[in-house]
Amino acid sequence: MSEEERKVYFDRLQFEVDIINQMGFPGYFLIVADFIKWAKDHDIPVGPGRGSGAGSLVAWALTITDLDPLQLGLLFERFLNPERVSMPDFDIDFCETRRGEVIRYVQQKYGADHVAQIITFGKLKARAVLKDTGRVLQMSYGQVDRLAKLVPNHPTDPWTLERSLNGVSEFRAEYDNDNHVRRLIDYAMKLEGFPRHSSTHAAGVVIGDRPLSQLVPLYRDPRSDMPVTQFDMKYVEGAGLVKFDFLGLKTLSVLQKAVQLLAARGVTVDLDTLAWDDPAVYELLQRGDTVGVFQLESEGMRKTLAAVRPTSFGDIIALVSLYRPGPMDNIPMFGRRKNGQEEIEYPHILLKPILEETYGIFVYQEQVMQAAQILAGYSLGDADLLRRAMGKKVKSEMDAQRSRFVEGCAASDIPAAKANELFDLIDKFAGYGFNKSHAAAYALLAYQTAWLKAHYPAEFYAGSMAFDIHLTEKLTVFVDDMRRMGLTCLAPDLNRSEADFTVEAVPYEGEDARLGFAVRYALGGLKGVGEKAMEQLVAERDVGGPFKSLDDFADRIEPRMLNRRQLESLAAAGAFDGIHADRAGVHAAAETILSVASSNAQARESGQGGLFGDGDTTQADVRVPPHQAWTVADRMAQEKEAFGFYFSAHPVDRYRHLAEARGARSYGAICQAPMPAPNAEGRVMTIMAAMVEDVRWRETKRGARYASATFSDQSGQFQASCFDEDGCKAIEEMARDGDCALLVVELDRLPGEETPRVTVRSVEPFRAIASASRMELTVDVESEQAVEALAALLAGADGGRSEVFLRAKVDGGQAARVFLGDRYSLGADQVDAIATLAGVSIHRFERMDVKADGYRTRTRRSGMRLVG
Repeated sequence: MSEEERKVYFDRLQFEVDIINQMGFPGYFLIVADFIKWAKDHDIPVGPGRGSGAGSLVAWALTITDLDPLQLGLLFERFLNPERVSMPDFDIDFCETRRGEVIRYVQQKYGADHVAQIITFGKLKARAVLKDTGRVLQMSYGQVDRLAKLVPNHPTDPWTLERSLNGVSEFRAEYDNDNHVRRLIDYAMKLEGFPRHSSTHAAGVVIGDRPLSQLVPLYRDPRSDMPVTQFDMKYVEGAGLVKFDFLGLKTLSVLQKAVQLLAARGVTVDLDTLAWDDPAVYELLQRGDTVGVFQLESEGMRKTLAAVRPTSFGDIIALVSLYRPGPMDNIPMFGRRKNGQEEIEYPHILLKPILEETYGIFVYQEQVMQAAQILAGYSLGDADLLRRAMGKKVKSEMDAQRSRFVEGCAASDIPAAKANELFDLIDKFAGYGFNKSHAAAYALLAYQTAWLKAHYPAEFYAGSMAFDIHLTEKLTVFVDDMRRMGLTCLAPDLNRSEADFTVEAVPYEGEDARLGFAVRYALGGLKGVGEKAMEQLVAERDVGGPFKSLDDFADRIEPRMLNRRQLESLAAAGAFDGIHADRAGVHAAAETILSVASSNAQARESGQGGLFGDGDTTQADVRVPPHQAWTVADRMAQEKEAFGFYFSAHPVDRYRHLAEARGARSYGAICQAPMPAPNAEGRVMTIMAAMVEDVRWRETKRGARYASATFSDQSGQFQASCFDEDGCKAIEEMARDGDCALLVVELDRLPGEETPRVTVRSVEPFRAIASASRMELTVDVESEQAVEALAALLAGADGGRSEVFLRAKVDGGQAARVFLGDRYSLGADQVDAIATLAGVSIHRFERMDVKADGYRTRTRRSGMRLVG
């Protein structure tokens, strides 16, 4: 760093220190710096510093934040403004699972009676107050619930009852035409906005210089050992207390876990020293391959990344800021200007230095402040007051600011008309502008997670899944995503899995070294097994070595460690495959295993040794009871029960040959691709293959019944509606058996929606398609007994259009292919049954008009032909 550059930093540091001392906040900075240092010294991950605090160079120097504000153009006045006396507010993120340790440190350092959490009050909002009031008035739940649903539910723009009466005609009609409803709404409007219940602030903690009982009323939450103030945040500050935010952020835990997994195989990574120009990261972002990447994983954001094609860290900051209601409308223009498809225009040439990084578009609140400084001579402190005034829209305040702005612009030779135009433009964007300091901190975490995914995907996925271990909907997304990129997710294994997700080296000879590692599924990630029990199971394996058999397993486990449900879940997931390949057998033997484990444990406790006192005990054997073998469909259903999703295969896979022949697409593929072009009727139609999981009947506003169904395919679940009566009945019938179907659907995506709405226009069960299709099945047979068993099974499937071929080795070891002269009705169930026959394995099953290779007839003998 040159002397000139050093002087810039020194001057900024001196400016900030003077302001901090002048406003009396050195103690606040030092307290925050102290507990952050303690957390880092104890290996507790700390975030880079969200919120406006990242704009402070002093905070960076004290390691409160990890971002150089001068490098990124962040403003101190956005955090601490000498023109506006208010408390500073650092929002500090900690590892979600260890945040409590930092709070306990603060309690110990300053005294438990000096530290408390802050109360918050949940208020009666429009829908809730209608339901509560209706319950008191003893109105029917159905009527009140239907009325409440007429109130629009927009979290970012909540509707009051008064607004709903003026803006929702059906709600108004109910009020005007029904005296009971009128009474309900009148009472509810008087109660709306009152506190309904109290809870504890998610992050806020206050620290006092004396026992807090001397300053504010307190109460004890029975769920916590910390007192809680009875004043909420606003009144706590009025009482002279300072709030500190201890936030929990899961992403920090994920990053630490991934780094630890890398260290376990000898790879050292320091995420804080990453260069921000890694091509692999930007290639990943440009593909929209950001499932699991912090702040960038939503479907809409992935499409935005693919459209905008970010090439710099600044682009990531901008997209984090723009991808919100309001400024989102500027994303297409941002992308076009960035990629040279549209000329960059500036509202005024003086604004080019501050708007150049965002291609002439106001994105950040800091740009609004800098614009006022450059155009009208505001200090940055005064410019922050202008920004706040624009956010509040108080007319008297806005008129005063406009007058001052126009007057200041005159000194820069900007005419009054142009100055008013610029003021209106800045006012518009001030409402949309995002805090750049906050966006920069989140962009850094986004970059770090994207870097891990780009370079070490196995550790990235394992770390991500570890902290979503109980969220089935998240785990299925991660498994699908890793398989899409070619990474292997290994099934849970009693002798290889840990309680948590881990990474293993796997055989791989390709060029992409990342694919030489796979994620091993966690035992604790299975349904109904319990993490603690799995930790005990792994501990026993680590001490006594791998389990060798069911007998060995039953002899070594504590009977109180596991129950039948847990063993069945492990068996269904394939965790016992390494010591006993018959999953159905282990599943059936669950009670026996527990009984044997209990007998062996009792024998050990009673001290029954061998005849010569050698300590040996007579172990009971695990005898697998008679049981029915699982078909492929049974196996998939059991896996679904154990994992919460289809792990090794999905029922739709059984019909893949038929689905591909019809051009069917998965729901995941539809979501990731641009919307198809509409047909001549202006409708967007496509074909999907899916399984019906659930169906519920609903009514339109006009009283017409329709089916709202849950479907699933290889990419996950999705919802669809069906208004056709025959289609609804077909879906309902298939839902009872969990059948699969080919769907002709109409897609509709409304502005702002990330995924399309799906309406089913026709339904064709795959069973019917398979029986009507000409299929060709080729099976390998090992013996005459296998041929006889196959013939017996096929005897009940004759009369269709499909052909069956046998492959067997003849003299000299050459493989011969024999055609069975009859034609059969072959569906997935019949093929599954064939696959379970001893000595029989499926070689190929395909439509006859899409055969992979061309066989030619050689000989024909009495209804059979030998084909080579």
